[in-house]
Amino acid sequence: MADTMMLKFTDRAQAFPAKRTPDERAQDFLEIARPYILAKAEEQAARCSQCGVPFCQVHCPLQNNIPDWLKLTAQGRLEEAYELSAATSTMPEICGRICPQDRLCEGNCVIEKDFGSVTIGSVEKFITDTAWDNGWVKPLRAVADRSGQSVGVIGAGPAGLTVAELLRVKGYDVHVYDRYDRAGGLMTYGIPGFKLEKPVVMRRIQRLIDGGVIFHQNFEVGRDASLADLRARHDAVFIATGVYKARRVDVPGADAAHVLEALDYLVAANRAGFGDNVSDAARLDAAGKHVVVIGGGDTAMDCVRTAIRQGAASVKCLYRRDRANMPGSAREVYNAEEEGVQFVWLAAPVAITATGVRASAMRLGQPGADGRRAPEIDPGGEFTAAADLVIKALGFDPEDLPRAFGAPELPVTRWGTIRIDGKTQMTALDGVFAGGDIVRGASLVVWAIRDGRDAAAQMHQYLRARVGQVANAA
Repeated sequence: MADTMMLKFTDRAQAFPAKRTPDERAQDFLEIARPYILAKAEEQAARCSQCGVPFCQVHCPLQNNIPDWLKLTAQGRLEEAYELSAATSTMPEICGRICPQDRLCEGNCVIEKDFGSVTIGSVEKFITDTAWDNGWVKPLRAVADRSGQSVGVIGAGPAGLTVAELLRVKGYDVHVYDRYDRAGGLMTYGIPGFKLEKPVVMRRIQRLIDGGVIFHQNFEVGRDASLADLRARHDAVFIATGVYKARRVDVPGADAAHVLEALDYLVAANRAGFGDNVSDAARLDAAGKHVVVIGGGDTAMDCVRTAIRQGAASVKCLYRRDRANMPGSAREVYNAEEEGVQFVWLAAPVAITATGVRASAMRLGQPGADGRRAPEIDPGGEFTAAADLVIKALGFDPEDLPRAFGAPELPVTRWGTIRIDGKTQMTALDGVFAGGDIVRGASLVVWAIRDGRDAAAQMHQYLRARVGQVANAA
C-alpha cells in the first residue's frame, strides 16, 4: 500500500486513549486509560511523518523500528506490526505502558513541537495486547539444543527475564533465582497496577515457564547459595538484582514508626492487590491518613497515586526543586494532580514529628557539576505539612553485593554498582555478566531490557567459545 496513508498529522489531531475520570480511577488499581479501538490506533499511527531520520527510533534505548510498525498499523497489518515490534523488544506491551515516552521516543518526534507527537506508546501497547488476544504471541521455542550448557540468572526483573528468554530460545538450560515469591521484580511489586496491571506481567512470565525456563523463587544468593556455588552449577551467570537500598532522609524523626520506605509501602500495596496477607497492614495503608511523600521521581509518583486509591485524607508531595526540574514523568505529575495530589515545590524536610513534616522553602542556586541548578535553603521560609504517614521516596542505591553474595572478589564501582567491561558486559570474574540497574544505577525498565538483550548476545558468544575450547582440548 502506498505511503499516502501516512503523513496525516496536518489534518488529524493527536489523540491519546481516553482516560477514566479521576473520581472513577481513584476507586481501584486498574489502568487509567481505556484501550484504543482499532480504527483509532490506525488513525493515530497514520500521523507518523515517516521522516528521513527517525529521531523516535534514535532516542529509543532499544532502537525499536517505530516508523515501520506505525506504518503497518496504519495499514491494518497488525500481526506484522507486532512481529516487527517484538523483534527488538521482549516486552513491548510493558514498555508501551510504563516507558516515559514524553522523554524518549515521543519527546523527540519531529512533529511534536507544532502538531503534537505521534502517540507511539499507546500504539505499541495496542498492537501487542491485540497480539496476545489473537494468539499471535507464539510460545517460546528453542532453535537448537544446547542443554549441555546452563545459565544462571540472578534477579527476575526486566534485565534478567530478557536474558532468560533470549538464551532459552538459543537452547540453553536457564535457571532464574529471585528473592521474591513471584517473578517480575519491580514490575510485579514496585510499579502499581494503575500503571501496569499484574496479569500483563504474569502472562510474560508464564510464557517463559512454559518455554522451559526454571524459576527458583524465595531464593537469596548468599543465603541459599553463594555466587561461587552458582558459578560451579552453571556455565555462565548473569547478575540483574536491581538496586533496592533506599536512600536516607537525614533529618530528625526519619526513623519513626509512621515513616515508611517507598518500596515497603508499594510492595505491601501490590501484595494486597494479589490478595496476599500483608503483615503490619494497618501501618502500611494510607486509608484515612494525611500523607506526605518526600521525593520527585517516578517512585514518588507511584506512592502519591497509591495513597489516593487507598483513601488517604490528603496527599502532598514535597520536592526540593521546581516542577521544571522534577525527574519524574511530566505525565505522571499531571495524572497525580488530576487525582487530587497537592505538589509543594521547592520544599525540603527539616524534621519529621509525630504530627507532620517540618520543611524549609528552597530556591535554585547556581548549576552544579551535572548542569542542574542546585537547591539551597531560602531563609525564613519554614512551614509544617500535617502528616499521619510519611513516605520517603528519594531513590535507591545498590546493596553491598560482594558481601551479600559471599564474593569479595566481585568488582564494584565507588557507587557500589557492579563494574563490567563495557563491550562484553562481563565482570572481572570469568563467565559472570551483569546488567540493568545494578550496573547503571536506578534507571528505566527499557534500559534494563536493552542491557539484557546486549548481555544475552555476549553470553551466547562466550558460551559458544567455551564449547570450542572444550572440543580443542579433547
